[in-house]
Amino acid sequence: MRTVHAVLPDGVDDPRRPSGGNVYDRRALDGLRDLGWEVHEHLVPTPWPRVDPTARGRLRSILADCPDGALVLIDGLVVSAAPEVLAAAGARLRLVVLSHKPLGHANPAVAPAERTVLASAASVVATSRWTRDWLTAHQGVPAERIRVAVPGVDAAPTAPGTDAGGALLCVAAVTPGKGHDVLLTALEGVSDLSWSCTCVGALDVDPGFAVGVRRAVGQGGLDDRVTFTGPLTGEPLDRAYAAADVLVLPSRAETYGMVLAEALARGLPVVCTDVGGVAEVLGPGGDPDRPGLLVPVGDDAALADALRTWLSDPPLRVRLRRSALRRRESLPGWPDAARVLAEALSAGLSEPPRRPIRMGK
Repeated sequence: MRTVHAVLPDGVDDPRRPSGGNVYDRRALDGLRDLGWEVHEHLVPTPWPRVDPTARGRLRSILADCPDGALVLIDGLVVSAAPEVLAAAGARLRLVVLSHKPLGHANPAVAPAERTVLASAASVVATSRWTRDWLTAHQGVPAERIRVAVPGVDAAPTAPGTDAGGALLCVAAVTPGKGHDVLLTALEGVSDLSWSCTCVGALDVDPGFAVGVRRAVGQGGLDDRVTFTGPLTGEPLDRAYAAADVLVLPSRAETYGMVLAEALARGLPVVCTDVGGVAEVLGPGGDPDRPGLLVPVGDDAALADALRTWLSDPPLRVRLRRSALRRRESLPGWPDAARVLAEALSAGLSEPPRRPIRMGK
């Protein structure tokens, strides 16, 4: 039996903070176990963007307890906790970095530290082709050292939808990166049409921003049309998808967009920003076959136009729904992600520990 030590953020199972990265970690590790791997999990406090001061000592202790030559899978978020500890550990352990999102893309200040850790790793797993390409172009990771294991999605009942198409759903934590401010401005621009919008996602990740967004709802006269539920998981989230006609995701950055896949798995079209790995989720088809409408990042006028088109064009809604149902049949499952992750870990086992690399070199 092959063994891997997985170093994860300590909130990986926190129901109050559901995230794509947490879901990926849990489902991928469960898939490794199904493939016969022995997985030892270790948790490190990594509240982002503020790193817990105990994280460095905790990470150093975890790595010190791993035997020489052990295979260690590091969630990319942990890189922010103590990159110098990880870089030094690469001389004794076989590190595999799981990159949900390049930290250096979101925050250029941490790019050198991330680059050092990646250079110390035996292998790298990216969760989208966009992430792989960014790490190769900007962090110098050779493409042959990166395996792409896109997130899986569970089969789900088809959402029935309505003839009017006015049930809008946004599933994302209320933060600047997810673009709720852009969404609300766009919704004001289509206030003459009939619609309602349910926003599902944490309100305490960036409390100040969330308060401002909810205040803007009132100022825009949308109190009776925009609802914030807070985070939902399990059956309550399933019910939210089932009641929707379309998913709206105005993110300023997405390395993949797991909620888009969750919507498409239910036959729901999407209206979203054309950013990062989003196009990968929508599938290989061009505009006529794409199961949604793409708009530029941060462009509330373009988003309003797309929503107006969706709400005002019944034939288009029919076409996009048919495309979503076709895409539903080709979405990858979680066993696919686990299999690629297992291949990357096996590749890491074949590599000797890498020489120690000094930070900033």
